[in-house]
Amino acid sequence: MTDGADALRVKLEKLAASRGFLLPHHGALAAGAPALHDAYLRMYNALTVAPRVLTAHQRESVWLGILIAVEEHVGTHHLELFREAGGTESEAEALIALTGQATSLSAFRFAAKSFPDHLPALDPEKAYDRSVAALRGPLSEGTAHLMLLAVQAARGDRPGIAHHLRRGYALGLAEEAMVEALSYLMWPRGVNCFLEACEVWHDLMVARDVQPSQRFAVWRDLPGQGAFSATDGTRVAGFDVGAD
Repeated sequence: MTDGADALRVKLEKLAASRGFLLPHHGALAAGAPALHDAYLRMYNALTVAPRVLTAHQRESVWLGILIAVEEHVGTHHLELFREAGGTESEAEALIALTGQATSLSAFRFAAKSFPDHLPALDPEKAYDRSVAALRGPLSEGTAHLMLLAVQAARGDRPGIAHHLRRGYALGLAEEAMVEALSYLMWPRGVNCFLEACEVWHDLMVARDVQPSQRFAVWRDLPGQGAFSATDGTRVAGFDVGAD
C-alpha cells in the first residue's frame, strides 16, 4: 500500500473512531476529492456540531422533525443525541405527531377555500394552531414552532413557512434561532431548500408582515437580491473572491 493510501486509511479510521460510525460517502470524498472532504467536515461541524443559539434539546428536537419529514433513515445518531439532551419518549411522540400534522395546514387552507358556504367559520391558521397546541404535549411552544418551521420548509410549503415565521416573531423567538432551525435543511434537503425558506422570510420583511431586528433589517433592505439577471448589464463573476 502506498503512503497516500496509508494516510487515507488512517484518516478514515480516526474519523470513524471520533464519530462512532462512518457513512460511506466519507470514503468516496476522502479518496476522490480530499480537499472537498476537508471542507465538508468543516461545514458539517459549523452547521450541526458547534453550539449556536438553540439548546441541545431544541436542536435535536428540530432534527427529529426533519428526519421524519424527509424520511431520512441514516440520521439515527440524532436520536441518541436527543436522548443525551434529555429528550423523552413522550416528547419524541409529540414531535413525530406534529411532523405528521404539518400537512394539515394545507388541508385547512384547501377546505376554507373550496367550501366557504359550508364552512364559513373555518379559519385555516387558527384551526392549525389549535391542532398544534393539542399535539405538542410536554414540548414548549417555542420548540414546537421551531421544529415545524423546519418541517414546513422541508415540505416546500411556503405558506407554512410564513405561518411559523410569523408565529416565531409573535412568540419572541430569536431570529438567530429560526435561522439555525432552517439551516439544518442544507444537509438532508440541499441549499436551495434553505434558500427558498429565506426567500419567504425576506418577502415577509419587505411586506412589513414581520418586524425584524436592526441586523435583519440590513438583510431586508439590501437591494438586488434574487437570481442572476443579465437585463441590467451585469455579468456572472466573482465566485472565487472572498467577501471582505
